[in-house]
Amino acid sequence: MNLTIDIGNTRTKFGFFQEKELIEKIVVEKWRLADLKKILNNQNVENIICSTVKTVNRRMETYLKQHWYFLNLDAETPLPIQNLYGTPKTLGKDRLAAVVGANALFPKQNCLVIDAGTCTTYDLIDAEGNYLGGNITPGLDMRFKAMQHFTAKLPLVNKPSAIKIGIGKNTIEALQVGGGLGNVLEMEAWIQFFQDKFKEINTTLTGGDAEYFAKRLKTKIFANSNLVLIGLNKILDYNVELL
Repeated sequence: MNLTIDIGNTRTKFGFFQEKELIEKIVVEKWRLADLKKILNNQNVENIICSTVKTVNRRMETYLKQHWYFLNLDAETPLPIQNLYGTPKTLGKDRLAAVVGANALFPKQNCLVIDAGTCTTYDLIDAEGNYLGGNITPGLDMRFKAMQHFTAKLPLVNKPSAIKIGIGKNTIEALQVGGGLGNVLEMEAWIQFFQDKFKEINTTLTGGDAEYFAKRLKTKIFANSNLVLIGLNKILDYNVELL
């Protein structure tokens, strides 16, 4: 059994895989090494991979290396795809794992991966398994927080449960429609841009706000909130096979 650990800006996901199948997922906002030990005591884990946007916890890394085959995903990690990104050391590990996940689900197909999280990222991997790069824009919550933080009087609003089409009738609606619908229209435009460029391309949506946008996009997409975990499992299997 494999354990994949995806440590993001706000949440950590633990994914347990039996071969290629995700059999259990645990999502937490805060945790300690003691919590991880408790989780591992209840599972028959053999191999572990970790992807983090933060500095690696050395105590955790030392502990895991002592008991399991442990892989900390970084720019030097062997990959089952070709990484053509110009600055691989600055590439977000979640972005890399997501395109590997898309490639695993849709082999020999062009794929656009949209990760709707703290930031919204648009990443491309072609049918030959080449990661071509991508773009980064502010995520939904970041848009709302930025409008409040960088102005004197605009309030902080929550993302609306329903995005109105048209013009906001008051300041709250103006912020919610501008930020929410603006994010949706941006996604639609990027999807169309890459469809025009590649003709045949699968679009996969993942991330914390994936479900929110999946309900509002008109374009046909494939939503999978576990794409990063699937990619991490693929990378882990690839490296275990190299041993």
